[in-house]
Amino acid sequence: MVRPYTDPPERPRVSKLTGSRTFEQVLAEIERRITRSGLTVGDRLPGERQLAEELQVSRSSVREAFRVLETLGLVECQVGRGPNAGAILTYDPDGTLTDLLRLNLGLSSLTMREVIDTRLMIEQWSAAQAARIPHDTDSTQAMAAALTAMDNATTPEDFVHHDMAFHIALTDRAGNTLNSAIMRALSNTLRQYAVEAVHRLGHTTDLQTDHRLIHTAITTGAPADAVTAVTEHFARAYPPITH
Repeated sequence: MVRPYTDPPERPRVSKLTGSRTFEQVLAEIERRITRSGLTVGDRLPGERQLAEELQVSRSSVREAFRVLETLGLVECQVGRGPNAGAILTYDPDGTLTDLLRLNLGLSSLTMREVIDTRLMIEQWSAAQAARIPHDTDSTQAMAAALTAMDNATTPEDFVHHDMAFHIALTDRAGNTLNSAIMRALSNTLRQYAVEAVHRLGHTTDLQTDHRLIHTAITTGAPADAVTAVTEHFARAYPPITH
């Protein structure tokens, strides 16, 4: 029987999470609650809506935190409403989550060059692997949906949101769950820098051309072309860093 989450009575009132690293703060809060509540494998975490309201953050921030945890196999998320909806712990919380949080929270001590170089290496490998996989997958559909959403974006922030979704779907397609988790952490760290890059370019036409070259190379099974397209895209998006 799944034991539902109940927060300890002595838990202090939650203050609003603020700043550009809300995603990492949500992860840290989830770890704190797991530790204090003594949840174990099979127990249920607080729901997405409940956490968003208590932490005074957007549901998308909570959803992204749960998505990372699910990608790593640390929770199993169940859709729907009622007592059977939400995320259930599928791991021993004593070690694995702490290591994940150290990754996310430790990114603040890295230089932007280190973050972008790491993301580039992951995406180059992922693009080559993704191009070797039949294209009728959920991740391919997610990439196509992100392309359409970027075409319809009205602000740099909106464009970057869907841009990140495109690159995460690319990495997910390659099938390495650790790379997927790292990409989500790196993407969140790069979000504001990416918005500034779009402002600097003044338009998104060339970036979208790059995205379509990447997508075409992957869906037509051309690993070398996919790697080249990713490399050239990064050189365009982050020239002060990649040159």
